[in-house]
Amino acid sequence: MAKKVVATLQKKEGKNFAKVIKAVRSEKTGAYTFREEMVPVDQVKDTLAKK
Repeated sequence: MAKKVVATLQKKEGKNFAKVIKAVRSEKTGAYTFREEMVPVDQVKDTLAKK
């Protein structure tokens, strides 16, 4: 399955996107969860800066 995802991202449109994985801590339990997003390359810093 990973090969299919990688192959899909290799297309012309996919080269301008990055996968951002961010660790988010739950206020209720204190446990960390991971949030994944596909964002345009020029918006990576903005995505990481916001909570």
